[in-house]
Amino acid sequence: MSQPPSPDRGLRLRAALGAGRAASALSRLTGRGSGGVIGGRVVLKVQPATPRLLSRGRTVMLVSGTNGKTTTTAMLTAAMGALGPVASNADGANTPPGFVAALADPRAERVVLETDEGWLPWTVTQTRPELALLLNLSRDQLTRHHEVGKLAVSWRSALSDVPTAVGNADDPDVVWAAMASPKQVWVAAGQWWTQDSVACPRCGNRCHRDGVAWRCGSCELARPEPDWWVEGDDLVSADVRIPLQLPLPGRFNKANAAMVVAAAVQQGADAQTAVQAMREVRTVAGRYAVQDYRGRRIRLLLAKNPAGWLETIQLISQGDAPLVLAFNSQGVDGRDPSWLYDVSFRSLAGRRIAVIGERSADMGVRLKLDGLEYVDAGRRLRDALDLLPPGQVDVLANYTAFQDARRELAHAQGQ
Repeated sequence: MSQPPSPDRGLRLRAALGAGRAASALSRLTGRGSGGVIGGRVVLKVQPATPRLLSRGRTVMLVSGTNGKTTTTAMLTAAMGALGPVASNADGANTPPGFVAALADPRAERVVLETDEGWLPWTVTQTRPELALLLNLSRDQLTRHHEVGKLAVSWRSALSDVPTAVGNADDPDVVWAAMASPKQVWVAAGQWWTQDSVACPRCGNRCHRDGVAWRCGSCELARPEPDWWVEGDDLVSADVRIPLQLPLPGRFNKANAAMVVAAAVQQGADAQTAVQAMREVRTVAGRYAVQDYRGRRIRLLLAKNPAGWLETIQLISQGDAPLVLAFNSQGVDGRDPSWLYDVSFRSLAGRRIAVIGERSADMGVRLKLDGLEYVDAGRRLRDALDLLPPGQVDVLANYTAFQDARRELAHAQGQ
C-alpha cells in the first residue's frame, strides 16, 4: 500500500493546490479561459510530484490514441459514473497540467484521464493506472509525432506496469504494445486508415491483411481474437448483445463505445448500465454540436489528421448538405499540411463546398485535384455560411479552425 506524503510534502502540496486555484480563478476573471491548464502549470511549478501524490489510493484509468481520445474519455467517465463520482480532464487538456486539474478533484475515487499519446509513458509512471484504454496509432502532427513506430515502442515499454490493457485488435501497433501488459482485453474497433500500419511493429517486415484479419509474414504477430465487437448497431461479446443506439454519429463512435464498455466491465461496471450512460453523451467539447445561424442548422465536426479526415468524410458523404471545410496550420494542428494528399475527397463530389482558414488555398488545391468545385471564403465562418443556402450545413475543421468556428458562432449568437 502506498505511504501518505510526509508532512513537509503535504504542506507543499496544499500550497501548490492553493496557488493553482488562485491562478485558475484569475484566468477566468480576466477572460483567458476556464483556468484549468494555467492552474495545473502553477501547481506543477510549486510541487512537481503532484500527479503522483494525488493518484495514491485512487483508481486511475488512462485513455490514449491518435484519434477519438476526448470522446472516448467522455464516454468512459459517463459509463463509470454508476459506480460513484469520477474525475476527468473532460476539456481535452491531455498533458500534465490537465491531469493535475482532474486529479485535484477530491470527491472522486475514480479518475479517467485522456492522455496524449506521447505522454502516456510519463503518465503511467506518475499515476500508476489500473487500466489503459488504447484506441489507435497513426500519423498526426508530423513535427511532433512523426514516427508511429517510436510511439509503439514507448507504449510497449510503459504498459508492462499497467495491470490491464484494453486494446484495438485491428491496429497492429496497439496490439504489439498492449501485449506487454499482464492482461489484455481485445476489441474489434476497426482500422480503416491502414497506411501507417504496413510494417510489423515487432520485426519491421510487412503486415498482410485479409479483410479484417492481419498477420506478419515473418514473426507471426497477428490479430488477436476479439472479446468485444460491433455488429450493425449492437455491441456483442461472448455473453451479451446490447443495442448501442448512440446519439453520436459514425461507425468510429460505435467502436469507441465498444472500447469503453470493455474497459468499464473490467472495472466492475455493468455493461447494460454503461451503454445507457453513454447514450447521454450527445456532444463532447463542441464536437457534433448543432447550432443555428441565420436559417442554417450547423453541425460542427472535428478532424485532425488523415485517419480522422477519412472517417469524418465517410460520415458526411452519406448526406448532401452543403459543407464548410476549415483548415489551419498552427502549432497544435501541425504546420505541415502535406498529408492532405493522402486523403480522398472524391465522395464529396456534387456538394456545395466553401473553404476557409489560414490554409484555405491548400485545401482548395487538394479539392481541385479531386475534381471538386468550391468557393474560397477567406478566414471567417460567417462569410462562408452567407454563401450557402439555408438548411443543414456541415462544418468540418481541424483543431484550431474548429475552435475558431466555435468562438465565431458563440459571438454571433451573443449579438
